Amino acid sequence: MYHEPVLLKESLDMLGLRPEGTYVDATFGGGGHARHLLATLSGNGRLYAFDQDEDARKNALTPPFAGNPCFVFVPANFRHLKRMLRSEGVATGSVNGILADLGVSSYQIDTAERGFSYRFDAPLDMRMNNRDGNTAADVLQKYSADELQRVFSELGEVRNARTLARAILQFRETGQTLRTTGELVGLCDKNLMGERWRYLSQVFQALRMEVNDELGALADFLKDAHEMLAPGGRLVVITYHSLEDRLVKNFIKTGNVEGNVVQDFYGNIDKPFVLTVKKPIEAGETEIKNNPRARSAKLRVAEKAKT
Repeated sequence: MYHEPVLLKESLDMLGLRPEGTYVDATFGGGGHARHLLATLSGNGRLYAFDQDEDARKNALTPPFAGNPCFVFVPANFRHLKRMLRSEGVATGSVNGILADLGVSSYQIDTAERGFSYRFDAPLDMRMNNRDGNTAADVLQKYSADELQRVFSELGEVRNARTLARAILQFRETGQTLRTTGELVGLCDKNLMGERWRYLSQVFQALRMEVNDELGALADFLKDAHEMLAPGGRLVVITYHSLEDRLVKNFIKTGNVEGNVVQDFYGNIDKPFVLTVKKPIEAGETEIKNNPRARSAKLRVAEKAKT
């Protein structure tokens, strides 16, 4: 298990599961949500589980997933939802429910060699797909000061993003390369603003989101999810910070992540979704006590418009 599933009962209830329906777990991970979702399916019911992480693929080869005729693992980023589902024979507009639990799992954070956490000294990797793409070390070595400032300011909301970006450039000018999380933490410690744990969390979040193009992937996923859902199908998304939550909220409201209201020739507003719950569902005190990850979780639910 990558982590204890957040808002498990609430998310499954909101999917409105039917035994012979077609569902997608867009962020399979350790299968925390998927194993409970799969238990409700039978007959022609199908669960398509997406994940680009190699460890997630290994989890899909264990019970209750391996050999289950209702389960299909798709080793891909959820930004390719439509293309991969179509390749599996799933028709556009035929999916009954899609679940996405965003962010990085506690398992990934606690796996030191992945480089997601400032608590361990490890290579600066941070790739969700650790077989492809730039690492965090690549970003820190290749980006200009302006690009680094954008990453830290926009994705991490680091208050002294410009100062930190310049410090990284000055470090590079000495001929050195930031290769480990410990080296990055050492540089951050010289430029701290506010509480240390918060500052380091913001810096590491910003790099992780940039390395994995998380907001871009989320925007692509949301567009594909709308196209693949059947009329009346449910979109259930768990967010953990304001940047991704804003994209999800905007898309549900307007059909685009920018939140731009679209009107037809007669002035009618295009509303691609109907809100199932007006306000996001949040975890209760008991769940937060047992699972600190749930503290910042917000569950947003919408139903694809039938007309």
